[in-house]
Amino acid sequence: MLRAVATDVDGTLTDRRRRINTAAIEAIRTLVDAGITVVLASGNTVCFMDTLSKMVGTDGTIIGENGGVYRRSFSGPLQIAGDREVCLEAFEVLRDYFAGKGVELELYSAQYRFADVAFARNVDPAEAQAIIQVKGLDVRVLDTGFAIHLQPPGVSKGAAMRELAIELGIPTTEILAIGDSENDIEMIEAAGVGVAVANATPATRMAADVVTSRPYGDGFVEAVKMYYSDLFSR
Repeated sequence: MLRAVATDVDGTLTDRRRRINTAAIEAIRTLVDAGITVVLASGNTVCFMDTLSKMVGTDGTIIGENGGVYRRSFSGPLQIAGDREVCLEAFEVLRDYFAGKGVELELYSAQYRFADVAFARNVDPAEAQAIIQVKGLDVRVLDTGFAIHLQPPGVSKGAAMRELAIELGIPTTEILAIGDSENDIEMIEAAGVGVAVANATPATRMAADVVTSRPYGDGFVEAVKMYYSDLFSR
């Protein structure tokens, strides 16, 4: 029995223009009303996730900053994973390096982040990772398709989901995880059932147990109807 659903947001509930799929919202509300815990998991900030949770209708159980922060319900304490200082140090290295090439790095919502650093996708992530490694910094460069993130070691959506599962009292084997990007791979692999929507990256599709026939929010709806058919046949 799958007692919880952990889902990515951008590219899974939304399209490439970040327009949220209204059928996906209705599906989430059907799950919530049936007592299924829905975890919104994203690279976005906590304040963004809180607003989204309120408007979609979940209880505020979230994974933010690609696993850098997580929380059980709106009333639960925010848990912060990893050391953001090393990410800030890595960002300064990258900013100096790319400035020398005439490229300015644009930080995203820095004042609202607790664990990672995010900036615009105007440089090659592989080049950024190589520069950080040369400097001996233990930081992962993660391209979500919407931003480039710098993550502390050990931080991922999958690691956060495992911690949340303990708090929720739900084994990871009873969680359905849905995503599209490489930042979703650890979450998909850690779940009892991992699903990639049709627009997912090749690596994400390879990690999943199932790949939907439809992309974006329509793929999310397809996935939950596949595993909760009784709720959607009433």
